[in-house]
Amino acid sequence: MDFSFTETQTMVRDTLARFLADRYDHETRMKISRADGWSPNIWKAFAEELGILAAPFAESLGGLGGGAVENMIVMEELGKALVLEPYLSTVVIGGGFARETGRTDLIESIIAGTTTTAFAWAEPKGRFDPANIATAAKKSGGGWTLSGHKAVVRDAPFASHLIVTARTGGGQREQAGVSLFLVESGAKGVVRRDYPTVDGGRASEVYFENAEVPGDALLGEADGAFPLVSRIIDEATTALCAEAVGVLRELHRQTQDYAQQRKQFGQPISKFQVLQHRMVDMFMEAEQAASMALMATLKLPNPAAVSMAKAKIGKGLTLSGQEAIQIHGGMGMTDELAVGHYFKRATMIESQFGNTDWHLQRYEALAFGEAA
Repeated sequence: MDFSFTETQTMVRDTLARFLADRYDHETRMKISRADGWSPNIWKAFAEELGILAAPFAESLGGLGGGAVENMIVMEELGKALVLEPYLSTVVIGGGFARETGRTDLIESIIAGTTTTAFAWAEPKGRFDPANIATAAKKSGGGWTLSGHKAVVRDAPFASHLIVTARTGGGQREQAGVSLFLVESGAKGVVRRDYPTVDGGRASEVYFENAEVPGDALLGEADGAFPLVSRIIDEATTALCAEAVGVLRELHRQTQDYAQQRKQFGQPISKFQVLQHRMVDMFMEAEQAASMALMATLKLPNPAAVSMAKAKIGKGLTLSGQEAIQIHGGMGMTDELAVGHYFKRATMIESQFGNTDWHLQRYEALAFGEAA
């Protein structure tokens, strides 16, 4: 089997890597994180200079004719540089929902860089279950009225639109009765409490206080959105696995570089066999993660493959993050040293869209279900 990238895919990867090396170093990222948590200028460059916001979309819509593999390529490079801009929230998730519901206007504005989205799906008592929804949407004239609370909505502080799951029927944990809405962030009745996340980004608690939205805010059919929500979350989780590959590669590279410079007993600590073994373990975790991320990407929309990859990569993030910090010593957790920020992002990725234990349980349920 040939797993080589095409000429276009290689060009996208190399162009993005050069851009980030020139314009998104650690100091630049720290300035962005301390300011607004994202850079509109960088986002504009992604759209106009690089064109990477068009990578996974059809050529008829102004895209590059790609798909999940292109998202994987982009996300790995973004992971290497710890990019804060909302590619996952907007292109993968927002673009995915727009593609599946026929919203070509939304895709075109995403490609142009004029629309950014945040996915409001998780709730305080949801425990990673996308069907555990208490937020309600009720018919109100020609539109809808939304009421409820969405938790840890990443990138919401600078999103132009929120993509919201709400219950229009069924019980709180039932898959039936789930609907999907595209809501303007500034709509009346939408209240946000913004805060920084531990990995340098931004998130919000979003409250819908009888927020009124028009009828065309509904994405897809009422009551039947759960299969689509589940599929797009799997696509996002797979893209997140690719980001984790970039993080793992950098954790290993930076730890190896430090070990070659740091001296104890008159020699670099990279000469100590026990540390060599631990850095080899980190290297193996990065290589296995790359294989698992590619497998999950190629098998989409296979939920079992997604959970298998997320669970394996989640363990690798924990191991490599802890090894990197320990080998660096106390310096590893300082703001001045980049490796501590990679550790923080690794910790967040492990729990995003379901932690390792949750995906192990999901994989077990799916695997036994298929066997039965």
